[in-house]
Amino acid sequence: MTTSLQTPLGTLATARNAPDPRRFRALAVIAIAQLMIVLDASVVTIALPSAQRALHISIANRQWALTAYTLAFGGLLLIGGRVADFMGRKRMFIISLLGFAAASALGGLAQDGAMLFGARALQGAFAAVMAPASLSLLTVTFTEPKERARAFGVYGAVAGGGAAIGLVLGGLLTQYASWRWTLLINVPIAIVTAVATVREVRESRAEGDVHYDLPGAVTVTAGLLSLVYGFTRAGTDGWASATTTLLLAIGVVLLLAFVIIERASATPLLPLRVVLDRNRGGSFLASLLVGLSLFGMFLFLTYYLQGTLHYSALKSGFAFLPFSAGIIISAMLASQALPRMGPRRLMTGGLLMAVLGLLWFTQIGLHTSYVAHVLPAEIVMSMGMGFVFVPFSSTALIGVGAHDAGVASALVNATQQVGGSLGTALLNTVAASASASYLATHHGALAKALAPVHGYTTGFVVGAVALTLAMVATVLLIKASRRELPLGEPVGAMA
Repeated sequence: MTTSLQTPLGTLATARNAPDPRRFRALAVIAIAQLMIVLDASVVTIALPSAQRALHISIANRQWALTAYTLAFGGLLLIGGRVADFMGRKRMFIISLLGFAAASALGGLAQDGAMLFGARALQGAFAAVMAPASLSLLTVTFTEPKERARAFGVYGAVAGGGAAIGLVLGGLLTQYASWRWTLLINVPIAIVTAVATVREVRESRAEGDVHYDLPGAVTVTAGLLSLVYGFTRAGTDGWASATTTLLLAIGVVLLLAFVIIERASATPLLPLRVVLDRNRGGSFLASLLVGLSLFGMFLFLTYYLQGTLHYSALKSGFAFLPFSAGIIISAMLASQALPRMGPRRLMTGGLLMAVLGLLWFTQIGLHTSYVAHVLPAEIVMSMGMGFVFVPFSSTALIGVGAHDAGVASALVNATQQVGGSLGTALLNTVAASASASYLATHHGALAKALAPVHGYTTGFVVGAVALTLAMVATVLLIKASRRELPLGEPVGAMA
């Protein structure tokens, strides 16, 4: 009797531990979703000048098309991961796909700037659930170490190459169809992917008590929103205005309240022990500053190529391709060098290259040659960024406990997205103010043409300062040797 009971139970256990026969089809589904998330940022960046003209968006407010997405994505990423873990990763993956499709349709049909910005915020909120759900599904679907490494390799390649594809696709859609299709194209892709998920992906969820740190999530998101809005109002009202000062002060108070909430919470959204370690804290701080600089650079260079050099949207997309290629090549080199050199030397050298690249961008003018000025600066900066991104993933996990690994991994992307939100708003305001100051002291048609370029170069200088601060933080805080680096699959790629 005992034997007859043990056999089916043993067979059932074996079946549960056996590799999922649909795992490679599931990988394809997950990769498509990740590609859509990565594409969305670069596609919209290329289309932004056309969208700004069509919807009559002001220079001060144009950055909301980017920051609304990155702010919602970065601010909600940590709680999005917990929601996916406890509500069911497959279920939330499907819901977020359909929500992303609906938000994309809303943005593609936008009749004014406010409607577009709201749609972009919704996209970011759904992406904040979709991204961690996809990584978790990948981890539980591929249980054999070699297959899991291969799956993460595919995931990383999609994240790395997706931005390049988005640049060209954004140019194609904007030039030959409409900027609206850079958003509307997500709708059929997301729906088909959601249907495929139902068939090919197996459900999984975390065990244990379900607790969500909603006060922490609301406080940190509201604080960041207040800072971004304060930076935006500074461009129209001035830095000393009562509105600007009040918004910035509210943002700081809310972020301080977030720290207090996290210290008191039994299930914090962000356990402070994760960021208080000097190696991890240095990595997260550098990631924040890199995001601040990098997103602003893309914004200014897009407007310079299309507005000053009069490139078409498609030509602008191709002009950015060397940047994506440089990151991919240097990231491959960094992966090989990291075990020998350790994170600090690699990150410091990469950040120095990135600073030099941004300073090179300050030499652009009305009739700058792409080959002589823009292309070399792209290559130098992108190669530096590749050497920085790879160590981020490793230093984020140095000495972290298994129960905090998910939070530490998510923070790499969250800090970059939040830095991008703050940086795009701040640098856009700095550039707009510099352009206005230039026009106040210079007159004539030539001055009107030079004013935007002066704003862009001023933004590049501030971005270079941010990267210099990231380099200082790296030198002072990151002390880990190559022997302390964690082993295993990489943290999510930084796109």
